[in-house]
Amino acid sequence: MWQSNVWFAFLLTLFAGLSTGVGGIVALLSKKANTRFLSGALGFSAGVMIYVSFVEILPKGQEALVASQGAVAGPWIATAAFFGGILTIAAIDYLIPESTNPHHNMCEPGALDCDPEPAVQDSSLARMGLLAALAIAIHNFPEGLATFASTLKDPKLGVAIAVAVAIHNIPEGIAVAVPLFYATGNRRKAFSYALLSGLSEPLGALVGYLLLAPFFNDTVLGILFAFVAGIMVFISLDELLPAARAYDQEHIPIYGLVAGMAVMAISLLLFAS
Repeated sequence: MWQSNVWFAFLLTLFAGLSTGVGGIVALLSKKANTRFLSGALGFSAGVMIYVSFVEILPKGQEALVASQGAVAGPWIATAAFFGGILTIAAIDYLIPESTNPHHNMCEPGALDCDPEPAVQDSSLARMGLLAALAIAIHNFPEGLATFASTLKDPKLGVAIAVAVAIHNIPEGIAVAVPLFYATGNRRKAFSYALLSGLSEPLGALVGYLLLAPFFNDTVLGILFAFVAGIMVFISLDELLPAARAYDQEHIPIYGLVAGMAVMAISLLLFAS
């Protein structure tokens, strides 16, 4: 079954990754962003990812592991894989210095252009933009694997996750494009780096597929699903919600979070087989 979804899974992962380019366009075409909308969108993305992780992805992983490893060992393996995903993405976050991690360097609420005029040639800004691109590429690698693996198992679920990840990637593209543009004044270069930073997502999908395809069975898919659920929960709690709060200090992030959960819940009910 999963073999027939491979190309569709790659295309969805590519779509999610390239949305960093949308962030680059937003950063370069407007001086101010609609921060309340962006905050709500990030909260919405977090709601989708948290809900689908606990309600769909982790249970599917545990179900596959129970079928292959038994009713006793299966849940234990699923739990270990879930927290393994959390520890993996937390380690990646820890290894990237806070000063270069775009998730810890959000602009003040209501201001997209946090730095001086674009004409200022500032090598430190250029370095910050390049390091942000590298940091985002590292973060996006496991996200690509998450989108890809989810689509292999259930294409409808993969679409929902791809959209959530794409929303998440827009402000990451902004984080890359803004300092590069302000340092160099070169729109094309700033946009190109923002776009390229997202390509690690399809790369993560490709590496995961090449490494795991020969071994795909219920056990591998179960572990992968539980692992992916852990990654998505950590990303939502550590990156999406804090970023949403940085763009709007009121209740907009929580409203977005609840809306994302509700939309995901309804879609799962409507498309349940």
